[in-house]
Amino acid sequence: MKRVLVTGATGFLGSHVVDALRARGVRVVALSRGASQEVDGVEHRPGDVLDRARVKDAAAGCDAAIHCAGRVSRDPKDAEAMRVLHVGGTRAVLDACEAQGVTRVVVASTSGVVAVSEDPDAVATEESETPYTLVNQWPYYRAKLWAEQEALARSRAGFEVVAVNPSLLLGPGDARGSSTDDVRLFLEGKIAAVPSGGVSFVDARDAADAMVRALERGRAGARYLVGGCNVTLRELFARLERVSGVKAPWAPLPREASRAAGMLLERIAAVIGRPPVVDAESLELARYFWYVDAARAEQELGWVPRDPTATLADTVADLRARGVVWPRLSSGAGARSTAEERAPSGEA
Repeated sequence: MKRVLVTGATGFLGSHVVDALRARGVRVVALSRGASQEVDGVEHRPGDVLDRARVKDAAAGCDAAIHCAGRVSRDPKDAEAMRVLHVGGTRAVLDACEAQGVTRVVVASTSGVVAVSEDPDAVATEESETPYTLVNQWPYYRAKLWAEQEALARSRAGFEVVAVNPSLLLGPGDARGSSTDDVRLFLEGKIAAVPSGGVSFVDARDAADAMVRALERGRAGARYLVGGCNVTLRELFARLERVSGVKAPWAPLPREASRAAGMLLERIAAVIGRPPVVDAESLELARYFWYVDAARAEQELGWVPRDPTATLADTVADLRARGVVWPRLSSGAGARSTAEERAPSGEA
């Protein structure tokens, strides 16, 4: 690879993909709607992936492409916009790449198209069947599934397409709060109870590394699940307490009460004229288990995730450095001292 197109290059995942490519000495053509800083080895192209002419122009002269552009929203009102962006944007990128002679494309999907279950013992692999009854409930995962299906259906000899499916992205650099916002709520003391589900998370830097490795050696037409750690939400909050010094909530939120709690919070928010601290869809998602098995990525791509505690610590440090409210800390001098050492000057 000498020249690679990256869409969504200023987003959380895309920016780390750009860094991973540059570290390998690859020249990057960075397509994004956001403002970009001038960096050696990166050619910035402003544009939207739905603008076919701009995408085709950006793809000219590229050997390969990594498609990261997308939108994360839990608001049902954004359903159509996400469908248009994810499905239409993926189609536009693949069409442009094929027209310009790009021979290999990696598409950023999500583990949520297959790894969601009511069973706490379920751990999804790439061969697991998609739980359509669950996935179709949520516009984001539904749109990502359609986009992935269309992308992999295009893979053939001479035009290879690979999907990488990260779990929840954490780590530094989520400037828009699209993925780490639940950690922000934890740090601000706004999570009052512990939902009954479980989550898989992965460092965005490691997910970016997996994307580049998939570009280098991933099997055409295959998907690769990428997750660094599977934990219950209670265990996640306990780990966040240890790295941040913020007291974790202790009261359980029973699975059968999650939907009612979400609806109540939204009704209260409507009465007082403010958005709910936690929306109903987030509480609904937190009822389920999103566990993944990343063995294929480890075996075929040589991918190795970092220590998940380091990911949580870096997420907390990054959020605080960007102005997250500092809440009351856990009791005990040790916890306070640790938290103050991690805090930027003036925030403790």
